[in-house]
Amino acid sequence: MVPRYSRPEMTALWEPQAKFRIWFEIEAHATSAMAELGIVPREAADVIWEKGSAATFDVDRIDAIERETKHDVIAFLTHLAEIVGPEARFVHQGMTSSDVLDTTLSVQLTRAADILLADLDALLAALERRAHEHKLTPTIGRSHGIHAEPTTFGVKLAQAYAEFDRCRARLVAARAEIATCAISGAVGTFANIDPRVEEYVAEKLGLAPEPVSTQVIPRDRHAMFFATLAVIASSIERLATEIRHLQRTEVLEAEEYFSAGQKGSSAMPHKRNPVLTENLTGLARMVRAYCIPAMENVALWHERDISHSSVERMIGPDATITLDFALARLTGVVDKLLIYPERMQANLDRLGGLIHSQRVLLALTQKGVSREDAYALVQRNAMPVWRGEGDFLTLLKADPEVSAKLTDGELEALFDLGYHLKHVDTIFARVFERARQ
Repeated sequence: MVPRYSRPEMTALWEPQAKFRIWFEIEAHATSAMAELGIVPREAADVIWEKGSAATFDVDRIDAIERETKHDVIAFLTHLAEIVGPEARFVHQGMTSSDVLDTTLSVQLTRAADILLADLDALLAALERRAHEHKLTPTIGRSHGIHAEPTTFGVKLAQAYAEFDRCRARLVAARAEIATCAISGAVGTFANIDPRVEEYVAEKLGLAPEPVSTQVIPRDRHAMFFATLAVIASSIERLATEIRHLQRTEVLEAEEYFSAGQKGSSAMPHKRNPVLTENLTGLARMVRAYCIPAMENVALWHERDISHSSVERMIGPDATITLDFALARLTGVVDKLLIYPERMQANLDRLGGLIHSQRVLLALTQKGVSREDAYALVQRNAMPVWRGEGDFLTLLKADPEVSAKLTDGELEALFDLGYHLKHVDTIFARVFERARQ
């Protein structure tokens, strides 16, 4: 991964030393299980644990052995034998490389999921705090990028909270699906290893035994995991895009925090660009891109091939490290987001009251006007306002066909901004109270 977009905890999970440590634990747990079953000497299992636990694996040495053997697991086992001594002959009995590699990937992805879940919790906390802060801050809602009707900035953030709460639930499910262990030997038949060994190793590593693993854990599990990461990335981009639009000079209702000494442009000293959310848009594209090869990995030949292997060596660390960084960055953006209620109000007033057109339409229908005629009456008064040729309420009061149905007082009441905010409490209860149930 690119260090610029990496954080230490997630990166450490994918380092060679961490991987080899998991490899050792799988082999050692399996040997302990075989010792309990009387297959290997208990003393040998104890020596393997004692010497392996104290060792720091020599990555360069393992790489050197692999250059000769052309096999990564054999290279590791050879190095482990150098550390352990004669007792190493009891390691890997009845196992195949996929037992080690696939179970390790399950451990790494579940641990990565735990980090990502903590990231989501931090983001949800920031969204909830800012949503309540601006629960009743009125702002214009837009459809097709055009002013529609009023909403609140808190409702905007509550929507994002609900979306990421769904993302969290999906990731919990994806974590459970990927948390499987396969210690079943060649082609997955347990011919040379007792199924109880798999159950033992699975319990020790916090995994579940794979019901049927051929020689590999089925890759539909991995496809769902990376698809879930892709959906989370899309939700990140959705919120990032909203913030970018709100920061446009003509809108400027919200803005990324601009720190002291920060520079926006090498050429134009006045610039304050939404660089963080633009970055998040790009990172989201990368995480989504890893979803496709994960899906293509599902179709392996017969009981096993390794066409998936090179893919997963790349997308495992890249997708999780990138998403971890993106979630942390988005949390920072939300936490420090500059919000401008006065600008929101100015934009609400910008169209001279047109944002209340639907209320006038509905009021006319309640007075006996057909919907088609009511629409025409409202639109003919709205279009001049759109062109900057008057005030909507004034034009409606002056229209004899409108005034014949609605008094000036009734028309004025239809322009009440608070009308649009009357169910904000209901929305917040649905979002935040339901999330805690």
